Amino acid sequence: MQSLLTTTNVLSHCCFCSMQCALELTVDGDEEIVRAHPAPAFPVASGKACAKGVFAHEHARHRERLTTPLLRQGDRFVPISWEEALNRITERFRSLQDQYGRDSVAVFGGGSLTNEKAYLLGKFARVALGTANIDYNGRYCMSSAAAALNKAFGLDRGMTVPLSDIPLARCILIVGSNIAECQPTMIPYLRQAKAGGAKVIVVDPRRTQTAKGADLHAAVRPGSDVALMNGILHILLRDDLIDWSFIEKRTLSFEAVRETVAAYTPERVAEVTGVPASDIEQIARWYGTAETAIIFTARGIEQQARGVDNVLACINLVLATGQIGRPGSGFGAVTGQANGQGGREHGMKADQLPGYRMIDNPVDRQHIANVWGVDERELPGKGMSAYELFEGADRGDIRGMFVMASNPATSSPNTHLVKRALQDLDFLVVTDLFLTETAQFADVVLPGSAWTEDEGTMTNLEGRIVLRRAAQRPPGEARLDWQILCELAERLGKGSFFAFEETEDIYDELRRASAGGRADYAGASYQKIAEQQGVFWPCPNESHSGTERMFADSFAHPHGKAVFHAVTHRPLSEEPDRDYPLHLTNGRLLHHYLTGVQTRRTSRLHARDPHPQVEMHPATAARYGVVAGETVEIATRRGSVPMRVKITADMREDLLFAPIHWEHAESINLLTLADLDPISRMPEFKHCAAALRKWKGDSVLGGVRV
Repeated sequence: MQSLLTTTNVLSHCCFCSMQCALELTVDGDEEIVRAHPAPAFPVASGKACAKGVFAHEHARHRERLTTPLLRQGDRFVPISWEEALNRITERFRSLQDQYGRDSVAVFGGGSLTNEKAYLLGKFARVALGTANIDYNGRYCMSSAAAALNKAFGLDRGMTVPLSDIPLARCILIVGSNIAECQPTMIPYLRQAKAGGAKVIVVDPRRTQTAKGADLHAAVRPGSDVALMNGILHILLRDDLIDWSFIEKRTLSFEAVRETVAAYTPERVAEVTGVPASDIEQIARWYGTAETAIIFTARGIEQQARGVDNVLACINLVLATGQIGRPGSGFGAVTGQANGQGGREHGMKADQLPGYRMIDNPVDRQHIANVWGVDERELPGKGMSAYELFEGADRGDIRGMFVMASNPATSSPNTHLVKRALQDLDFLVVTDLFLTETAQFADVVLPGSAWTEDEGTMTNLEGRIVLRRAAQRPPGEARLDWQILCELAERLGKGSFFAFEETEDIYDELRRASAGGRADYAGASYQKIAEQQGVFWPCPNESHSGTERMFADSFAHPHGKAVFHAVTHRPLSEEPDRDYPLHLTNGRLLHHYLTGVQTRRTSRLHARDPHPQVEMHPATAARYGVVAGETVEIATRRGSVPMRVKITADMREDLLFAPIHWEHAESINLLTLADLDPISRMPEFKHCAAALRKWKGDSVLGGVRV
């Protein structure tokens, strides 16, 4: 009881979605967190948190938490010392690189790492290992939106407006985003907008919780998003609801778009999308006549092999109406992961260096080389994207891999191939909190740090840099992730480049590395972040307060203008047919997160959804003769998965929906398609052709090396 009387409150930020709601962690004298509650008055969520946030600390002390390094011996793991673990990793990585080349060892990171750890992991790959091959699970999340934003605006900051602008909008078009379940504390902003007279439109094949609160729900046929957006723009042009002055003064390449959308009449688009022509007309009228408007997109249209085109089609609407750069008007790609924004800015992507500099740009390379104190010629070039790393491992080009805080054996598409690739690696190291499905393939597992133990910054969906304070030390022999990287770098002979004593030292180097880049953090010190309750980037110097609203005067291209891109509707990579007559899509549930590693170990969250269920329309269930609660087999050309049935009218009749939060035989990614967007290298997660069958209990579900 004595420890409970000596409690302290630590200001932190939730480890889950991209809202990064502020939490106060009440910590007792034994470093146990006895309570987590929303921090009052923090501007992002205004003293609110969802159920995940309130219980977010529980998994950090779960009984399955790893507390000592583990070594594979046959089909089991045995504890070993840190000395043995680090020596073995160093020796094996050196041996593989000596034999097969520097790029034969790859690094794979996670989108929930702090900015400091994301930065350090990129530097570790390129300086300590000297490999080009580093990517992260954000490639599966934000890469299509990032590519589209860069092409159109010249800069990828997911939201061009702060959250506080949402209530000012008079029309909000949400395309492929289930905000109510994925970013619950964002919903009050939408309610405020509606109270002010805004029309809210949701485009989604499912009538999600978000769609139920909308003024209009367009149940679009999977894969027809470009057709719908082009059809809306067709009507805007027909009815002269276009901002011609904005187009002339601030954009390029509109004529090609104008010519392209001429063929997308409401009647044709209705046939392609399944959305009634009258609804398409209404969407165009509401959006085109609104004084202020915001378009939000998310994984529904981004996790496709045409994801970049989908987002560009939405941005074309924004530019054609001039709805950007003003209060209440803009575009937002709603980031999914906790640090999906910051993680892609500071060097974990295969083609990027810190500050959103590009690895194939000589000027960018020289800047980073100067900050790191290395010869620019020693920096590797562009490496493979996330899924391509596993294809490389499957071919034998990648021989070793270091995975930190990610579970690609479950989160990747077509995981049969990914698991085979992990199994065939000569040497795999995984740093994580638990023995995840990926960790079960490892040769060495290192016990890393939880969010309650890490100090550092995160960048939320609106581009606000926030500061997370540590409330606990890692349990047992577990170590802070950044210290593990520094120790490995020391043993690899590069310790002088990783001589950091605390996370603020890493962050200060990150600021120097980002200075003058597109994602400029140079003026956003720890002190300023704390004082201002977050700082929006770009923030180029100490006297700058940060940039809440983007593109008020110019865009980030050298010519200062935004660029239209003409895109056309194309068929899905895998259309339904006689053998696989249904569309299969996937997504998140309110009480779980990503592959469920954390939330399935949080008892009060897991109890809400203990098993995955496949959702289908009552007419679909009747056609196949199945009932609620029955176990069925979902099959695609890549395999089959058993899943319980949930019947709901909130679905198209040609659609199956399954959640993504389970591992092993319950993982829906055993079935998903790995076709990649040609620009972003995003896999086709959201669509594949599927069949529904009676469960016989004898399907092959994929193996796990344990």
